[in-house]
Amino acid sequence: MTPSPLDPLSVRRAVEAALAEDLGRAGDVTSAATIPAEARATAAIVARAAGRLAGIQLAEAAFAALDPDVSFKAELADGARLAPGSVVARIEGPARAVLSSERVALNFLGHLSGVATATAAYADLIAHTQAKICCTRKTTPGLRVFEKYAVRCGGGANHRFGLDDAILIKDNHIAIAGGIEPALRAAKAAAGHLVKIEIEVDTLDQLDRVIAEGADVVLLDNMGPEMLREAVARVAGRMRTEASGNVSLETVVAIAETGVDLISVGRITHSAPTLDLGLDIEIA
Repeated sequence: MTPSPLDPLSVRRAVEAALAEDLGRAGDVTSAATIPAEARATAAIVARAAGRLAGIQLAEAAFAALDPDVSFKAELADGARLAPGSVVARIEGPARAVLSSERVALNFLGHLSGVATATAAYADLIAHTQAKICCTRKTTPGLRVFEKYAVRCGGGANHRFGLDDAILIKDNHIAIAGGIEPALRAAKAAAGHLVKIEIEVDTLDQLDRVIAEGADVVLLDNMGPEMLREAVARVAGRMRTEASGNVSLETVVAIAETGVDLISVGRITHSAPTLDLGLDIEIA
């Protein structure tokens, strides 16, 4: 399923910044020198590898930004599964604009499709469980909203977008606040009625104290499958459970089968390989 479209203002700002970075002070001197101003080009964006698609809006905006006469037709929607050779989009228009926009469009598509592909690899493995793969704040500065969108394209879910949309009490907060109970009580006193409170624990004793005090979500950090299973049993549905800590493709199934609700994986954003896509010029 295709996630809701990205905010057009965010897309435009990101694309304009990327084009300005690439075009520099003099623009695309190669295309200007070698391509006649009246030349037109027809091209296709083609997947070179299997994966999951994300970033169509950004690619389209990159081509349109340099010349509104460029026509962009998406052949596939974000979230689509790609095979080598899949045609993602077709482009037609002034050749200089097409070539000058190519790298920015492909950079966004390749990176975000890589995030979606990495997410899908995890999500597909645990599809038989109730658990959802979710991202973290370990994102590329300036690209968080797009990377989190790509996670949704890959079948994952989003954690908080920033420090301002939920309270997540971690071990350092607990240490400075004076313990689990003082931290939770202070958070409840400060939080608005729409703000969720999550707290991190790494032992069952800490979990018991959280259960007694109450929270919306408990983050079960660096627990093995046996301890996670026991933690889920102790929570008994009183709050949502999230597992985190060095989750890999090799360990995610065992984690999901403990019954946790969420599994946070930083590497789906901070270490996702770029998906290989290319722009092929079609010669008549």
